[in-house]
Amino acid sequence: MTHPTSDRPWLPDGYGLPATDDGLLDWSAVEERLVASHHYWLATTRPDGRPHVVPRWGVWLDGRFWYDGAPTTIHVRNLNGDNHCALHLEDGSEAVIVEGRSDVAPPPGPELGQRLSAAFTEKYADRGYSPAADAWDGQDSGGLRVLTPIKAMAWFNFPSDVTRFRFAAD
Repeated sequence: MTHPTSDRPWLPDGYGLPATDDGLLDWSAVEERLVASHHYWLATTRPDGRPHVVPRWGVWLDGRFWYDGAPTTIHVRNLNGDNHCALHLEDGSEAVIVEGRSDVAPPPGPELGQRLSAAFTEKYADRGYSPAADAWDGQDSGGLRVLTPIKAMAWFNFPSDVTRFRFAAD
């Protein structure tokens, strides 16, 4: 995944947004929070246009968000119709919001499977989740999904550092 471009988003007058790009966040600082977080909020759209938001466990690895989702869950059924979604960390003061596409991940294979297993285990073993490296290799693999970012917005000290990130298409 390539490093995203960054700039100031448009905000209505009155928010105090700086007039220059001085003080923009560096993507590496934002990505650190995505890696470290244990809880994420995933927003999808139901077929009738109503929103649906669900908390998710997952790992940020190789510039993408990897998580499990059984095909019968509402959010996965929503994504089967429209794979666009938004991911938000729990903190609203130091916010990280990622917009992207969530797709069924292909079987990760031994190398990526091991890295995913290690990342999930490090975060969630104390909560009873420690998948094996081959957990996602079979057809009934538990529904590994991957969210590929398109755009993100973050701030750690609003409005002085509010930053928009745009990702190049693969």
